[in-house]
Amino acid sequence: MTTRKGLHFSKLLPFSCFKSQPSENHGLIGQKGYSRVVYCNDPDNPEAIKLNYRGNYVSHTKYTALNFIPKSLFEQFRRVANFYFLVVACVSFSPLAPYTAPSVAVPLLVVTGATMAKEGIEDWRRRKQDIEANNRRVKVYHKNSTFHETRWKKLRVGDIVKVSKDEYFPADLLLLSSSYEDGICYVETMNLDGETDLKLKHALEVASSLREEESLKKFMAMIKCEDPNEKLYSFVGTLYYNGDEYPLLPRQILLRDSKLRNTEFIYGVVIFTGHDTKVMQNAVDPPPSKRSKIERRMDKIVYLLFSMLVLISFIGSIFFGIETTKDFRGGRFRRWYLRPDDTTVFFDPKRAPISAFFHFLTGLMLYGYLIPISLYVSIEIVKVLQSIFINQDQDMYYKETNKPAQARTSNLNEELGQVEYIMSDKTGTLTCNSMEFVKCSIAGVAYGYGMTEVERAVARIAGDGPLEADDTRNSGNSIKGFNFRDERIMNGKWVNEPHSDVIQKFFRILAICNTAVPERNKETGEIYYEAESPDEAAFVIAAREIGFELFKRKQSSISLHELDPVTGEKVTRVYQILQILEFSSYRKRMSAIIRTMENKILLLCKGADSVIFERLSYEGRLFEAKTKEHVKKFAEAGLRTMLLAYRELGEGEYREWKAEFSSAKAIVTAGRDVLMDEIADKIERDLILLGATAIEDKLQKGVPECIDKLAKATIKIWVLTGDKMETAVNIGYACSLLREGMKLIIITLDLPEIKALERQGDMEAISKASFQSVKKQIEDGKRQVDSAKECPIEFGLVVEGESLAFALDNKLEKSFLNLALACASVLCCRSTPKQKALVTRLVKMDSSKTTLAIGDGGNDVSMLQEADIGVGISGVEGMEAVMSSDFAIAQFRFLERLLLVHGHWCYRRIAMMVCYFFYKNITFGFTLFWFEAYASFSGQPAYNDWYMSFYNVFFTSLPVIALGVFDQDVSARLCLEYPLLYREGIKNILFSWPHILLWICNGVLTSIIIFFFTINSMINQAFRRDGQVVDYEILGATMYTCVVWAVNCQIALSIHYFTWIQHFFIWGSIAFWYIFMVIYGFLPPGVSTTAHKVFVEACAPSILYWLVTLLVVISTLLPYFSYRAFQSRFLPMYHDDIISVRRRPRG
Repeated sequence: MTTRKGLHFSKLLPFSCFKSQPSENHGLIGQKGYSRVVYCNDPDNPEAIKLNYRGNYVSHTKYTALNFIPKSLFEQFRRVANFYFLVVACVSFSPLAPYTAPSVAVPLLVVTGATMAKEGIEDWRRRKQDIEANNRRVKVYHKNSTFHETRWKKLRVGDIVKVSKDEYFPADLLLLSSSYEDGICYVETMNLDGETDLKLKHALEVASSLREEESLKKFMAMIKCEDPNEKLYSFVGTLYYNGDEYPLLPRQILLRDSKLRNTEFIYGVVIFTGHDTKVMQNAVDPPPSKRSKIERRMDKIVYLLFSMLVLISFIGSIFFGIETTKDFRGGRFRRWYLRPDDTTVFFDPKRAPISAFFHFLTGLMLYGYLIPISLYVSIEIVKVLQSIFINQDQDMYYKETNKPAQARTSNLNEELGQVEYIMSDKTGTLTCNSMEFVKCSIAGVAYGYGMTEVERAVARIAGDGPLEADDTRNSGNSIKGFNFRDERIMNGKWVNEPHSDVIQKFFRILAICNTAVPERNKETGEIYYEAESPDEAAFVIAAREIGFELFKRKQSSISLHELDPVTGEKVTRVYQILQILEFSSYRKRMSAIIRTMENKILLLCKGADSVIFERLSYEGRLFEAKTKEHVKKFAEAGLRTMLLAYRELGEGEYREWKAEFSSAKAIVTAGRDVLMDEIADKIERDLILLGATAIEDKLQKGVPECIDKLAKATIKIWVLTGDKMETAVNIGYACSLLREGMKLIIITLDLPEIKALERQGDMEAISKASFQSVKKQIEDGKRQVDSAKECPIEFGLVVEGESLAFALDNKLEKSFLNLALACASVLCCRSTPKQKALVTRLVKMDSSKTTLAIGDGGNDVSMLQEADIGVGISGVEGMEAVMSSDFAIAQFRFLERLLLVHGHWCYRRIAMMVCYFFYKNITFGFTLFWFEAYASFSGQPAYNDWYMSFYNVFFTSLPVIALGVFDQDVSARLCLEYPLLYREGIKNILFSWPHILLWICNGVLTSIIIFFFTINSMINQAFRRDGQVVDYEILGATMYTCVVWAVNCQIALSIHYFTWIQHFFIWGSIAFWYIFMVIYGFLPPGVSTTAHKVFVEACAPSILYWLVTLLVVISTLLPYFSYRAFQSRFLPMYHDDIISVRRRPRG
């Protein structure tokens, strides 16, 4: 077995806190919410079996084999139109039906079956990914003192597992031991939070010696801990072992789907399995069934059309009852040829009210064509084809990782065109999480010539000539974490600078004041660093590149290779580490107390400018003014800055301070950390300023431009991140989310009065004071925003995680939302996954705006599932977010094209398609109504049965599908060039109620023109050469021809972008009608009935037939043509303005 010896991290101060200290929460063990019991290495214990904990099987699917049929049927028949046709299909088997039952039942089966099949295929893809995850292999300890491989899904609570380097943790584990002697291990949490830097975990000392398989045989312990919950960053539990109790902390917990790195192996006990794990607790379970706003409004339109259907059926039944009553008066039959003396109850003049009621039911079926059953299946086809185009868009293909865009569901395509709020993660979504040392200020002199992304963006917007070429990354000598270029101090030339002694101290601090561990690559011999954060790694690499290489770290010393300024040769210097005072978000600084080879004691400090400047001595402010100036410039360039300072300590001063600090460390109370911070603060005074560093958290390519373009489309972006406030704010400025001149409203509980209460430990008082503080800050912020309404001031809201918990309280959430919506940008820092989901839900539900969430880690899953649309970033690693998303892209910048191009097109296409569908069905349905009124409301259809059956299948279906797939009001280039065009979707212009009602009115008007023009043109005139007049068959065929021509020409007028496919489908559908009449007409009369040779022998030879068709079709198109001409001239929409601008002659 391989072990790593020499360095015991637990001896260093930052790691000494890994020794478990009880906290006030551990007193809750055994109470409600803290009742879980784990029998370690004994899952077959009868008591453990009684607990009946969940297995380790996980599922992201919407359906199971058992519930697929009932649940998917429910999904289909909650659509109003489908439910209506289900009822009609059942009734159609009765004598009431004006047509045969199969003509209704078969289309319904086809529609619902096709949609269910699509849902099943999409869910099967998710299931395949689940199967792959559940069948991964892991080694589990057995009683015979050996490890055996088993599948993840078979793990049980209490099992001991062995996880090797670069493997994922199969469940939430308690770390027992590792290949390192003192039980540390490195963990990558990319799947959880998008972070690529490694986290250090540490086993309990009592268990860290269990590194041999034989020793595990005797390990029998019990864990009592919290119940399953979604809190990724906290854990409360106690280990009972050999009669002693050992409090457990988050540092001993390894979460499912994080990965073991740079550690040969670990042993761990399974605590939470499957859906009890923290990452799965953060997922919305079960996954939500999402429907777009257009689809939800379609149901309301169907209600409207159903009301119209009931109304005209009722009107028809009233008139039918009146006419039927008149048929028998004074013992005589008026319409004797109908044989009212020998009829059923469906036509009985003696029982006219009953006959009228049955006629009403017949009318409900006859006018069913008002409600388009084929709309849903046509939309499903269109959406699938739209998804294929999204998947194959080369402009959203990321070559570096071979990842195309992926529409994981097609239900929400049009919703992409209506997004008003974007909820974005930061790390791994906006940034690459790759820090680079770019610039620095030493002794009042600025060094570093490289341009940041923010500087390049500003120069590009200002048009200040050619941009500086990208720096070291293009030189062929690219070094990760180091993007610095300045000949004055590189290659040892710093020794010639006026303040070379200050430069020497500056880079020594970077090399020493850290917790990075140097490792040597066995193959190349090169040194690399394991650091807790990318920032720290960038500092150590920068020091190495300038000539201060950290090459060895021991328990109490650190060794550097330095350039001797006198001899010009590399020398080895060893520094004794006395104390390391770690960084925290409250302290905002880190210090190292060291003893040099000259026996001097130095305090080396690096930290935020807000805390370092106030700790400088009078003599240490020599470079303060210049450094402040440089820090301001660095910040404007989007760089993260940190000041470096030092002081020399006397032996007596250090001894006295050390005794006080050691006493504080030994205290085991809730206020221990606060007391240690206060004592550390005493010695971190009277510092001498050396300078400032400036590092760049590299944004993903194109992020600032993408955010700027989305902002121009009036889309608001909120960043919800687990990072600390300083980091999030810096990135906010770098990506143009926060801008210079924007006034920040900060809501935080990092306040002196709250800290004072924390020292006292009164949890109830802390909670009350925190609530009141957040309430006051929200009210103050709202007053600021309201008072500046007349001024052109933009506000940015920054909310810290603890404050956010109170802001989301039922009593404050409304006022918090009002403040957030009034701000141009919102940053929520230190947010838990559940808080991200709650914020998203708050915006979605209370503001009724369309929300899109985008993230790349497992901690973003709940946010993605809560939003109207979830977009997962398919990065180099980590598929948890993608598996739970609706769409997946490889880079944030692709969101611009996904929304502004595909979103706009899909919204416009679906909205036009739905409106047109209702138009063509109302046109067809109302011709039936006018004919029935003309025929004394007899219930007689105007058309042959097969004419009606094929109307939505062959003669009008393909053109509308072509519209939904291919139409473009403007090109992709113009969509990106004029982002304001996206406002059409946000305002829902094309699917607003006025727009829908206009299409409905157009359908009614078209039906009136077709029916009355046809009737008045053809009735009572000689139609054939032999003088015969128009009969029922010819009138029906002529009217039907006019309907087919009118609705297909209407779609030709509505299309903006013609391809040969649209031409083929439109004119082909019309041609197919004539072909159908010929073929169907030649069938035997028993089959073709009223259509027998009607076209060949009657319609085609008559000039009147062709003239009526031409006249009627032109008349039906004139209203729409006139309206569009008026609208584009006097009430233009956004795309009309763009087309008008593009057509103007340039000059």
